[in-house]
Amino acid sequence: MDRTQDRSEIVFFDVETIYATSVIVEFGAILVCPETLTERHNYSTLVRPSDPSIIPPVFERRNGITRDALAGAPTFDDIADTVYELLHDRIWAGHNILEHDCLCISEAFAEINRPPPEPKGFIDSLVSLTEKFGSRAGNMKMATLAAYFGLGEQTHRSLDDVRMNLDVLKHCAAVLFLESSLRDTSTVNSRISPDATTSHSKEKSLPDGSSSDAVQQHYFAFGPFHDETNKESIRSQMFSSAAVSEACNGIFTVLKLEEISISCLTPRLVQLDGGDLKIQLLHKGLPFQLFCVNLKIRYGVNAKFRDHVGRPKLNFVVDASQRLREVLEACDNMAERLSFESGGSSWRWIVTWEDGFNYPFVRLHIPAAECENVALYGAEIYRRESSGTIKRLLFNKFDAGEMSSLFKRGTFVDAVFSLDSYDYQQNAGIRLIARGLTIH
Repeated sequence: MDRTQDRSEIVFFDVETIYATSVIVEFGAILVCPETLTERHNYSTLVRPSDPSIIPPVFERRNGITRDALAGAPTFDDIADTVYELLHDRIWAGHNILEHDCLCISEAFAEINRPPPEPKGFIDSLVSLTEKFGSRAGNMKMATLAAYFGLGEQTHRSLDDVRMNLDVLKHCAAVLFLESSLRDTSTVNSRISPDATTSHSKEKSLPDGSSSDAVQQHYFAFGPFHDETNKESIRSQMFSSAAVSEACNGIFTVLKLEEISISCLTPRLVQLDGGDLKIQLLHKGLPFQLFCVNLKIRYGVNAKFRDHVGRPKLNFVVDASQRLREVLEACDNMAERLSFESGGSSWRWIVTWEDGFNYPFVRLHIPAAECENVALYGAEIYRRESSGTIKRLLFNKFDAGEMSSLFKRGTFVDAVFSLDSYDYQQNAGIRLIARGLTIH
């Protein structure tokens, strides 16, 4: 089916993988008309790993994908042309695709030494629905959303999951349309003023007199301030908050450092939609994010490196006060024990000590990406002016020098961050992911 002349369709896709890996065992996609959301074409296939030994001897997913079923399936190399044709130069859409499916596709093409398809933009429904629909349906997993709307159980088969994703989006859109039709005009216009001052980056003011507590609550607005029908809005969803996708797997509470009771901290293992296991830290039984004020920057933004899919790796180092160290070390100890019991890799500690300093330090990561020179950050970044006014910074392009000038050594910053576990290339630990930052 030659569709090379028409790239206007949105491609919703999903991959199924071998448990706790990025090895694709099923690919499914649907081409959708952007005006009517009608299905124009669909494709799905099981995928046999190029190295059969990677399939566990008793591999059998609850969705019916078995070792025997994969034995007669094509390899990814066999279907690469079809996958490329479906994905290249289209807008990619799906649920949690930024954290899972896109990476799997990139790695699959790298394995066969072929350039991966390039998207026009991304629509991650996990990010978009978290922003627009909130947590009224519970956590934002596809199965939970489907149950909320009475759409049946998720099968965890690629094409079924894509169709369920479309159905969930349509139901959410209908609810939001009805709500907007009933909402009082004054409520509609109560969002932050669209007026902005312009410098090297765009800034938007929060209401006058905003306190740190007010900013803390505002961190969960996460979405772009562009017109939702604007082309740039589609691009901005590429990473408008992909890093919060882990946070979307539960209802989080934001706690100030002094509100944390170490005796109330507990870890648990959770299974993500892609099958990976993550360690989640709870406080009084609830997932949490930390809100810390007046963190002193020891080393400014490091923006020299990129990850394996080309995204900028941004991080900066702050002094860890005694209280922050106590909380993080307690979290580290609990998570390490659980990781060891579940067969995890060698553990790396959050808190680092360095000679010549009164305090140890911790590293805060800023999720980042760029699409056609548009800067996309997974944390909302604010600046507190000398007048006390707090302004949100919007970045037109990725500029490492600009970020370095904002996060200077000796500068103080307030931060909301999550404690995200990782287990990658024989190293495991907890990474501190910034969700919102206010620079003093």
